[in-house]
Amino acid sequence: MEHRSLIERRQELLALDAAFKELRRTTDGVPRARRRGLLAFSGPAGLGKTALLTEARKRAAADGFTVVSGRGGENQQGSAFRVVRQLMQPSLATMDGAELRAFLGSWYDIVSAALGLEATGSAPAPDPTGVREGLDWVMTRLTVKKAPVVMLLDDLHWADTESLSWLAAFASRIDDLPLLIVVAYRPDELPPQAGELRSLTGHHGDRPHDLAPLTADGVTEIVRSRIGAGAEDQFCKECWSATSGSPFEAVELAIGLAERNITGTEDELPSMRELAAAIKGPGLIERLERLDTSTVRFAHVAAVLGSPFPPQLAATIAVLGNEAAAEATQQLRAARILAEGHDTEDELEFVHPLIATTIYRDIGKSFRAGLHDAAAQAVLTAGYGPTVAARHLLEVSCDGSPETVACLRQAAREYLRAGATEAARRLLIRALQEPPLPEDRAAVLHELACATFLIEPTATVRYLQQALEEPDVDPDLRASIVFRLTQALAHTDQLAKAVTVAAEEARQAPNARVRMRMQADLFVWSMVRADDPDSPARSRTLARLAEQLPGRSLEERYILGLRAWDAVLRGEPRHTALMYADKALQGGMSWTDENRGFEVPASVALVFMYGDQPNRAEGLFNKGIAECVAKGWRGSHLALGQTLVGYIRHQRGCLGEAEDVVREGLRIADRVEGAVPAQWYGVSVLIQTLLARGRVAQARALADEHHFGDVTPNAVIYPDPRTVYAELLLAEGRHAEAGRLLASVGEWLDGRGWRNPAWCPWQLRLASALAPTAPDKAIEHAEEAVRRARDFGAASTIGQALHTLAEVTGGSAALDLYAQAVDHLEQSPAAYELARAQIDHGAALSRNGRLAEAADRLYQGLEGAVHCGAESVAARAREELAAAGLRSLPLRYAQADSLTAQELRAAELTVHGHPVAVVAKELRLTEQGVRQLLSRVYRKIGTDSAGLAGYLEARSRPHS
Repeated sequence: MEHRSLIERRQELLALDAAFKELRRTTDGVPRARRRGLLAFSGPAGLGKTALLTEARKRAAADGFTVVSGRGGENQQGSAFRVVRQLMQPSLATMDGAELRAFLGSWYDIVSAALGLEATGSAPAPDPTGVREGLDWVMTRLTVKKAPVVMLLDDLHWADTESLSWLAAFASRIDDLPLLIVVAYRPDELPPQAGELRSLTGHHGDRPHDLAPLTADGVTEIVRSRIGAGAEDQFCKECWSATSGSPFEAVELAIGLAERNITGTEDELPSMRELAAAIKGPGLIERLERLDTSTVRFAHVAAVLGSPFPPQLAATIAVLGNEAAAEATQQLRAARILAEGHDTEDELEFVHPLIATTIYRDIGKSFRAGLHDAAAQAVLTAGYGPTVAARHLLEVSCDGSPETVACLRQAAREYLRAGATEAARRLLIRALQEPPLPEDRAAVLHELACATFLIEPTATVRYLQQALEEPDVDPDLRASIVFRLTQALAHTDQLAKAVTVAAEEARQAPNARVRMRMQADLFVWSMVRADDPDSPARSRTLARLAEQLPGRSLEERYILGLRAWDAVLRGEPRHTALMYADKALQGGMSWTDENRGFEVPASVALVFMYGDQPNRAEGLFNKGIAECVAKGWRGSHLALGQTLVGYIRHQRGCLGEAEDVVREGLRIADRVEGAVPAQWYGVSVLIQTLLARGRVAQARALADEHHFGDVTPNAVIYPDPRTVYAELLLAEGRHAEAGRLLASVGEWLDGRGWRNPAWCPWQLRLASALAPTAPDKAIEHAEEAVRRARDFGAASTIGQALHTLAEVTGGSAALDLYAQAVDHLEQSPAAYELARAQIDHGAALSRNGRLAEAADRLYQGLEGAVHCGAESVAARAREELAAAGLRSLPLRYAQADSLTAQELRAAELTVHGHPVAVVAKELRLTEQGVRQLLSRVYRKIGTDSAGLAGYLEARSRPHS
């Protein structure tokens, strides 16, 4: 549109200038504090939004800013990431292959499909969260590289869903970037996905600038600029009435008046009204139909393709030769339907989107479908790819075409690789309606279920159940369908059904390999199900099965991994659990296998944590998280992984790090749809960590925020939410409530045969709850917990159980129990629990008059509590020291993760089997000094003595 359409847009232009002025004030590419990072112009069609953005482009270029731009298209709203590609592709296209890969780095495979770049390999599809984060990274890097940057987005109301979702999230985080985003849209047509973006404009300075129609004086100025100052006032006023003050219509009318040599007299009003009616609506169609048939057909094809469009492609679909196409283009330009200024060999555009919309909607329904069908074939032949063709196929009647189904499926796969699940879902629903050949129907349903899992899990269940009903499904495909179905059922809180489906499929599996895979699924969901009625029997079945398996295949290793986890839950000797976990890991176990999930790899890793080798557990988790991140899985998988790493850190006593890591996991979970399990895990671990740090009020606020004490999940979560909530109640002094809750937890776990206090210390907490009112019962529970802990055999678990028993026993009889607790905890990596036990032991010694011993224990505990970040425990140590007439001393040991030379030598000698006395002699220490030295080793590296050899072996390997 010409500059005259900017009449009466002074305020909008001033807003642009102010925003550019703020953007210009940058230092080394980093902006100072800015008020405007997002500027919006809104209004109905024809009020000059595009003209404002055109002017913005000119002014930005004049100021030396880099301009990136995109524009929504009415017929291209289903093309995922179309607007994102318009924004980023031009900058990326200037780089050669090597430079592009270096620029995108590890993000290449995650964002390549979304950006229309050549993908590599057949990696699993990234999740939408990973793609959005990758696009954030790319746009941020481009902005810094080309700063300052102005991003122009026209017709935002027609932008594709995926681009809108990304932009809404990205625009909220641009305050620190040398970037200004300018958008234009029709407010009544803005889709729900852009609601967040619209609300952001108020947070980034001014409210959206709502464009008003031109006044009569404004239209008069436009008309007289074209036909002369002699145009009569009444004539100009009638022009304003005929155009309703639309700048687009006023400019088009003025051009038409000038072409007909109309001077603006009252006698010429009928001709003016005829011209005004021909600008849009039926008048525009009449104007088009006065042109020759070939030109009309070319215009119809252009409207079907959408603006802008390649003229050669339009000519092919319209069955026109080069000369005829060029002639049609000239006629349409002369008729002010196509815009001037574009090379016919490049791309053509309509003068205004209103024109394209009017022509498209006037095409007969069946003829329009035929044009879309022809367009689909033409774009495939021309090499534009299945996603472009699929947009047209969505407008074609169903005809049972295998070729159509194949194209739609291929396009859906490309969209899934781009993280565009909603776009993939649309195409696969259409493929199902085509319909596919009977032998392909189950596969299409499976693909559709995969596409809908994150956005509509209930529909996923329905599609997969239909797929299972299809005859003669390939066994491997059927196994994949069953896994997805059980996963979707679990995701929709139907764990009992998930178990039933897995059991039925295991019974009827056609071969041993598939049967074993189904059995693994059955065991997974049975363990996850909180109300499994047959847990002990399943454990016996699993144990018998695992005994026979060498672990050669992945299916066998999953069974072995589940056996290891079940051994932990049941409290079998930890060497049994660790042995099966080691066997499960031989040969590898992926965390990102789309058809298997990450439940088993995560459980195997946690076996090592509960078995006093948390360093190994964390290493496995870090590898799994890296695998997820590399493949763009940055949603619920990453949230849960982060949370459980925080849990491992908590178990080691690194409370500050644990809190930070878990909060990050919760942050990810809170912005990912369907990440409820990760939230349960995260809240449980975070409450437990806050309590360990003495932050009871914060723990209570977190519990209330998430209704933590009100809802019991149907899935098994660890740490167990009810036990954690009971810990909170105990910290608040609500012993009776805690006792009732813990008694119900114990009844549930004992019914399942899950007796390991390492996994759920409900008996220890119940003993603490009962101690004030029923001390004998408290001692009974604590003694039983000690027996169970000894059965499992992890030093940290035995030490914690003995500590609780000492607490509830009290008096001088507790001294020996405290000493035993400290002795066991010193042989474990559990730094926080050791500090607690040392302080309680020191307090008991002090009360019994053994001040020298008490001082040593209290100093040790204080030092450990400070290093752990357990503020309240450290405060208690200082109080006990003061009560005993002792003063706090400076910390004797600096907090460090690396081993000293002396610690390393002690570890090496211990691994070689030398007794403490020999180690003491070589290191010139007392035996007690060696034990304390080794205790620091265990805490620093995160393992007990059984894991020392593995640590030293890994340490000696050269790092790649």
